[in-house]
This record gives sequence, C-alpha cells and structure tokens, in this order.
Amino acid sequence: MKILTAREIAAITGGEILCGDPDTPITDIQYDSRAVKEGTLFVPIKGARVDAHRFIEDCLKNGASASLTEYDAPENADKPYIKVSNTLDALQQLAADYRKRFHIRLIGVTGSVGKTSTKEMIAAALSEGFDLMKTQGNKNSQIGMPMTMFEIEEQNDVAVIEMGMSEFGEMERLCAVACPNIAVMTNIGTAHIENLKTRENIMSEKLKITNAFDENSVLFLNGDDDLLVTLHQQQPFRTVTFGLGENCDYRAENIRTKGFRTEFTCCHSGTREDYTIPALGVHNVKNALVAIAVAELLGLDKETIQNGLSRYQNAPMRQQIHDLGKIVVIDDTYNASPEATVVSLDVLKSVAKGKAIAVLADMLELGEEAAALHYGVGKHLAQLGIDTLITVGSLSEHTAKGARDNGCNDTQSFSTNTDAFNCLKGKITDGCTILVKGSRGMHTDEIVEKILKIDT
Repeated sequence: MKILTAREIAAITGGEILCGDPDTPITDIQYDSRAVKEGTLFVPIKGARVDAHRFIEDCLKNGASASLTEYDAPENADKPYIKVSNTLDALQQLAADYRKRFHIRLIGVTGSVGKTSTKEMIAAALSEGFDLMKTQGNKNSQIGMPMTMFEIEEQNDVAVIEMGMSEFGEMERLCAVACPNIAVMTNIGTAHIENLKTRENIMSEKLKITNAFDENSVLFLNGDDDLLVTLHQQQPFRTVTFGLGENCDYRAENIRTKGFRTEFTCCHSGTREDYTIPALGVHNVKNALVAIAVAELLGLDKETIQNGLSRYQNAPMRQQIHDLGKIVVIDDTYNASPEATVVSLDVLKSVAKGKAIAVLADMLELGEEAAALHYGVGKHLAQLGIDTLITVGSLSEHTAKGARDNGCNDTQSFSTNTDAFNCLKGKITDGCTILVKGSRGMHTDEIVEKILKIDT
C-alpha cells in the first residue's frame, strides 16, 4: 500500500496522536494481531467476545509501528497511539480515503448467494485483459471489505470487490468505502431474512451498492430473479440484465455438460457466441453471462474473455469437485441457504452417473420460516430423484421429512457430523456421487475431510 504517516492517519480519522513521532511511516494496516510487522498500523477492534485493545502493547513490541486506540496510552509508550472514538469507524474512514487515491474501475458484487463464485468468474473473464485486483476469499464484511481496499496498487486497472451485508445499514457503509462505479446483483434470496424480515427489504438494502453511482455507472441484474427484474430500466443509470429468460439482455441458450465443464451459447444484441467454462450448473452459466457482459462493457473481445474464463476455479468449499476415481465428492460446505442448496442439488443430479447421495446440515439465520424452508429443500431433493439423504441438525429433520413425504425413502437424521459420516460410510458404493452442504456454523467440512481419507 502507499505510505501514510501517523499524522495523516490522525487527520483522516479525526484522531489525536497521544504519543510518538507523528511522521512515523505506515506501510501496512492490520486488525489481526498475529499479522503485524514493521510498518504496521494495528487497528484493535472490539468484538463480541474479545476487545483487541488488550493486544496493542504486544503488537508494538512485535514490530508494529503504531496503533489506533479508543483509550489513553500507557505512560511508557514511545510509538504512536492514535486515539479515535471508534476503531472500526476509523478503519473504514482510512479505507475510504485510500480507495479515493486511485482512479480505478471498481466492480462491486452483491447478492444473497453466489457472491464469491460470481466475483471469481468476473475476475477470470477480465484477467487476460487487465491488471486486476480482487477480493481474496470472501472478505466482504464491515472489516474484510475495507481491508481489501488497502490491496489496491498503482498498476491495477480494475478491482472486483465482494460486498456482503446481513443487517440494515451495512451496505450503505460498505458503499461509502468502496464507491463502486459498476455493480452486480446476483439474486435476492432468504439468506439473513431473520434480520431483514422480507426479500423486498433485502433488495432495498443491497441496491444501496449503487449509492456512489453517476450517470456513467452500470448495474448488472439477474433478469431471472422476480424482484431484481423490477429494477431494470427504472434507475437513473444504465441497467443490464443477464439470465435464461427471453427478455434478458445477455441470455444463455443450448446449455450442455461435457464432463466437469459446461458449454453454452451467449446471445446479446443479435450476436450468438459459444463459450466453455470449467464449472457445472446453470448458476455458473449465469455467472459467466454477467462476467462476459462486464468484460464487454470494459472493451474485451470474445477470445480474450474465453481465455480468461478457461482459468476459472471454484473457491475452496464452494462446489469444489473431488474426483476420487471410484466416487465423486462435491464439497459445498462453506455456507448454505435454501436457494444455494437447491442449486447444489441440481448440480448433484446432473453430475451423478451412479447413486446420488446428499448430506445436508442445518441452514441458519432463516428465522420463523426455517422449518418450511428446510422442508422445501427436502421436497426438491425428492422430486429430483436423489437416492439417499443424510441430515445433520434439528432443523434438517424438516428437510428429511420433506424428502420422505415426497418419495425419498432412504433418509436418516443425526445430531452430529460424526454420526452422519458413520452412516454415510455404509452407503458409499463405487460410482456414487456425494454432495455435502450446510451452513458454516455446522462445520460440515469435517465430513468432507473424513470422506477424502477413505481408501476407495
């Protein structure tokens, strides 16, 4: 990152330098005490369980050059302590100021599900034509996304930034930091509906990703989403739709699966061009459509876009396919919502050549609709013809009931991942395909780890 001084940081945050040299150079910003080094400004965040202010002195002893603080400095302090009213607010102020130092095309990606895979697909499509910076992993939170801003460098042409929210007001704060001039909304689902109450509220909050737009900005919308399509051509800036529907500006036709790859035809403004992506599922075709649309907006040609898309890789634990020879494992354990789980079941069905087994754990943060939404997933599983369902957690017992009520008779429910795995072991046969999915708090990656250790 560009060099700042303690004096500049105090000016940006409205802070007060309590001690130390105001001209101390800062070349790195960290909120994780384990990551500090020489030149680091440590930002102690007050968490629900731990107040990181307790680590300030150790961080400075371990090489950090300065620290923010909400308290007074100790008497023996010799490095800069910069006192601010709120360290998280100060981090976001620093990130916003830093982002504004770069004249860069910044693409913000949001949606109820699929943000990370969409971000990765867009980044892949752009990778052959631009010097690119993208969000690493899924750092899309009130802390993670501002930290991403400090990774922007002078040579970058484009940044692709993931922006997540789960409560009212969060997107507005993120937008004030990132100021995207291009944005993508993947879908409006039920993730975090416990906090936001309705899908309409979720859409309204996510639309605040456009708060920094001007007349030259563009919003890309999933035209197959019943709510997002209502935003098309109703904004004071350009909107572009993508999807499978006839009225989508970028539309996919002739979708076909070849092994673990997908081929499709992209139709746009009277043109028809064939593309191939190293990923499965209609949702990934939609991700590729918006990636193509963004890349064309930025001036890339078909060959350059295809070369980039060929480099796409699923992020770990997001429909990551392990072909073990005798069996195939789909690791989709990073997180789960009803919409994402339905999509993953569709992929399981399309990939499975032999027996299809789904191991599904609880989907969290669904509020009063949790039981009905779990039941609906089970119903969809049965209608697809998935052979076996193993569930983990009390909410997922509703998934099992939905499956049984609709014709899937091979269902078992457990309270622990260990018990679920022990049941699964007895059902694995040569040629079977296993999907494992659940909310992050259910730790279903433990099941995948055990499967991968099985001598098949």
